[in-house]
Amino acid sequence: QVQLVESGGGLVQAGGSLRLSCAASGRTFSSYAMGWFRRAPGKEREFVAGISWSGDSTYYADSVKGRFTISRDNAKNTVYLSMNSLRPEDTAVYYCAARRTAGGPYYYTHATYFDAWGQGTQVTVSS
Repeated sequence: QVQLVESGGGLVQAGGSLRLSCAASGRTFSSYAMGWFRRAPGKEREFVAGISWSGDSTYYADSVKGRFTISRDNAKNTVYLSMNSLRPEDTAVYYCAARRTAGGPYYYTHATYFDAWGQGTQVTVSS
């Protein structure tokens, strides 16, 4: 089972940028599809972005498309989420997740299909 640790969260003004990192333990990281989810205060956890094991396929929630970019470096066992043009509504705890099974976009957008989760990192965007 892969273990995940997120970092890079913080406080930023609206319009600013942050890059989140998710470091994974284990030698099989490259076989995992990865995703980022977030949970805002008083709201349900929601899908943000996903990336296939090879990095060839990426998926985004409509709310972040064009502003966020997911990427991965399998040599470093790390997945990233670059966030630009941040808005106050992006304020949330961001979680990294890993999934062993293959599948199309549906399986990336639903948290139930992910096998391992990080502890989360707080992102706060001030107006």
